[in-house]
Amino acid sequence: MFFHIEKGAEQPAIYKQIYTHLRDLILDDQLSKKKLPSKRKLAQDLEVSLNSVAHAYEQLLAEGYIYSAERKGYFVEDITRYIKRDEEDVPFPEELKEERMNDRFQPEATFSHIATDAEHFPFKKWRKYQQKVMEHHRTQLALLPHPQGPYELRESIATMIALTRGVRTRPEQIVIGSGTQPLIHKLMSLQAKDTQVAVENPGYQRFYHLLKNMGFPVSPVGLDHQGISIQEIRESDPQWVFVTPSHQFPTGTIMPINRRIELLNWAAESPGRYIVEDDYDSEFKYGTDHIPSLQSLDQNQQVIYTGTFSKTLLPSLRISYMVLPPNLLKSYRNAFGDWIDGPSGLNLWTLKYFIDEGEYGRHVKRMNAYYKAKRATLIRELRQTFQDRITIHNIPAGLHFLVDMDTSLSYSEIEERAKDNKIILYTIRRFFLQDYEMTEKGKKKLVIGFANMEDDKVRESVRRLASLFS
Repeated sequence: MFFHIEKGAEQPAIYKQIYTHLRDLILDDQLSKKKLPSKRKLAQDLEVSLNSVAHAYEQLLAEGYIYSAERKGYFVEDITRYIKRDEEDVPFPEELKEERMNDRFQPEATFSHIATDAEHFPFKKWRKYQQKVMEHHRTQLALLPHPQGPYELRESIATMIALTRGVRTRPEQIVIGSGTQPLIHKLMSLQAKDTQVAVENPGYQRFYHLLKNMGFPVSPVGLDHQGISIQEIRESDPQWVFVTPSHQFPTGTIMPINRRIELLNWAAESPGRYIVEDDYDSEFKYGTDHIPSLQSLDQNQQVIYTGTFSKTLLPSLRISYMVLPPNLLKSYRNAFGDWIDGPSGLNLWTLKYFIDEGEYGRHVKRMNAYYKAKRATLIRELRQTFQDRITIHNIPAGLHFLVDMDTSLSYSEIEERAKDNKIILYTIRRFFLQDYEMTEKGKKKLVIGFANMEDDKVRESVRRLASLFS
């Protein structure tokens, strides 16, 4: 064995150098089935300490490169040769490479509907409750979590959504997960692959792609001024319908009581029909009381209610939940009763205290007032800047609204100009689930989000938006 040990503060640890040299010699088949020098002999030859050699041998032994025979010493294992198909290293595909966050596109204006305002999140209060959890719930944190989330948190959520959304549920019916998509994925994996599904069009693309990728036949169903079209639902004849009745995404339409009853009546015609109610940002209403959930009207246990804390707290917390009717809950527990999944246990217990001690309610109330003021400022700036060139669908709910822009530009041109000018802007085209021919000539629909827009940049953001259409 011929290798040299580099000594010095900047060099790898001596035992690590010995280990690496011996490992490479073994893998190159240069020490096949040979006996290694004794630890003392190798230490003398390399002029290193006995401990360094002993540490290197122990690591090689642990990884299976060598074995020891009592009173005989250490021997090289008979290592199976690795088969490498390519002679040269294959470069990593360019399309799979990523950038660090700081190197990514940094917008100079954002009208995104996705992000929320993290500047007003009560981090100090959240840390206070985290500390309380770490002091009083160490046993729970050390155990595997319940597959549906801590029962105590489910109790808190059940009480909260009963008061704010009229949802009727027991804690046992609530399943907590790390996002609405994973929850829907698990729920739909229990259904037959020929189950017909209907989704709103325009609508939430992530659900549409999820269901399509799972192999379900999915029918995009159009909207009218009251929400999803009952006539088109009957024509497509699905078993499951996905809707956003409290603030349709992305149009913002609030489904009136008559359409809600029509939808529930459609479900009641067959026990195998279900409605998934995505209540993604129902906490935010401006100038009106909260609208009761669709689930609160359901007398036949055919509505699956889903909610999330991503809009009210932080998307990165990854805490969502669904409320299952008892018959679906049985199937879910049979399939996922031993499932280990979900958000951080520390965050789940923290959220329980956040809700129970009233901080969640106070935070939502503060943010509702804050978003209401920011929204009003943005709408005022849009009207002053664009005047009769813009029509604002001013539905007082949620964290985005729809506008019609009078322009000769195509959707592709608008999107390209926004990108070139470092503006995050989504057009309605992004949310149509199939090719759709816009009928309003000269008008383009834009989805205007405002939650993540900085207070002092509202006017500047509108000015930048106007530059796209000049």
